Amino acid sequence: MHSWSFHQLGSFIACKARQAGIALIHVDPAYTSRQCSACGHTDRANRPEQAVFSCTSCGFAEHADVNAARNIAARGVAGWAVSHAA
Repeated sequence: MHSWSFHQLGSFIACKARQAGIALIHVDPAYTSRQCSACGHTDRANRPEQAVFSCTSCGFAEHADVNAARNIAARGVAGWAVSHAA
């Protein structure tokens, strides 16, 4: 599994989702680890350490991976809404 490229892994996931009838939304992960999931402020200084996220604007603090996952989920919801707009 470690020898798979990200593109190949994405293709496998897309194929399995299609087979299961599950919608798949592609999300741009750029800056998700630097963006505050509470207020949206994006700054390199929001990541003082590898595992630490601390917003320099609103003070929100969270594990960096959890914060990034929240941002990715929010982008997925927004992408779903745009793709299914009337």
